[in-house]
Amino acid sequence: MRLISSSTCFTSLPPCFPSSLTKTTKSSPKFSMSMSEDPVREWILSEGKATKITKISPVGGGCINLASRYDTDVGSFFVKTNRSIGPSMFEAEALGLGAMYETRTICVPKPYKFGPLPTGGSFIIMEFIQFGASRGFQSELGRKLAEMHKAGKSSKGYGFDVDNTIGSTPQINTWSSDWVQFYGEHRLGYQLKLLLDQFGDRTIYEKGQRLVKSMGRLFVNVEIEPCLLHGDLWSGNISSNKNGEPVILDPACYYGHSEAEFGMSWCAGFGGSFYDSYFKVMPKQPGFEERRDLYMLYHYLNHYNLFGSGYRSSAMSIIDDYLRLLSA
Repeated sequence: MRLISSSTCFTSLPPCFPSSLTKTTKSSPKFSMSMSEDPVREWILSEGKATKITKISPVGGGCINLASRYDTDVGSFFVKTNRSIGPSMFEAEALGLGAMYETRTICVPKPYKFGPLPTGGSFIIMEFIQFGASRGFQSELGRKLAEMHKAGKSSKGYGFDVDNTIGSTPQINTWSSDWVQFYGEHRLGYQLKLLLDQFGDRTIYEKGQRLVKSMGRLFVNVEIEPCLLHGDLWSGNISSNKNGEPVILDPACYYGHSEAEFGMSWCAGFGGSFYDSYFKVMPKQPGFEERRDLYMLYHYLNHYNLFGSGYRSSAMSIIDDYLRLLSA
């Protein structure tokens, strides 16, 4: 859900990407968090190779962050700032974008720099992509997304090097060697506990926990390997560049079962040509249709946590349907 977006609020291919960014730590010299008076301007006029900033324009649509376009004599940069959240959120975004870029499969904005603001908060500087008007790239999007899933693998198992957010909800990415355990604990279980704590909804919590304990039957005879996922793929996080090629942005990346990528399909607009192209590269696994709603459930629970009980009935309906199916 695009709560930290650069163009639409929820409700040229990138140049060569420095692999060092995906290995960034808070002590990394390249990304040390210097406290200059204006670290964004400083970076653009030094490492960004610009000699002057000609214009700074607000980019509308962001719900959590402020977004701006910095035009310079060497091109444009896209900058997001947040006055209340530290740089860990933008670090996670940069690492996710970097991981997707390194698959060399699909267009994503290239992250350049993140760090703290001297007055509090944080920033991220990334490539500015001029979006096009095309939305007729369903087939190409499906193919390139499948290529990313096929190329982006992890030897560490399921998870990611840092925790990130799904919307504004924390997303726990502690590594696990067992997908069913990871999804049950760090996805469904985490959301269910938030609902119990926030709304006192013990009914959905207890039924959801019953589903978590029994859902392993849905994965019998299914080959699962850790694939790099965008993690929050809905229509607001999908666009095209000026050449009409699909672009994906604002990720909540982790390594997981490829089918989990379709958890936001209820508001992504994926059509038949998308799935046809996707499954030509990543063949459909037995029981795909049975598991589809299980992956949607995570996002319905998150919407319930973020936006309130309007999403409760959809989540409860999925849970009840699975409990009936798994008890048969």
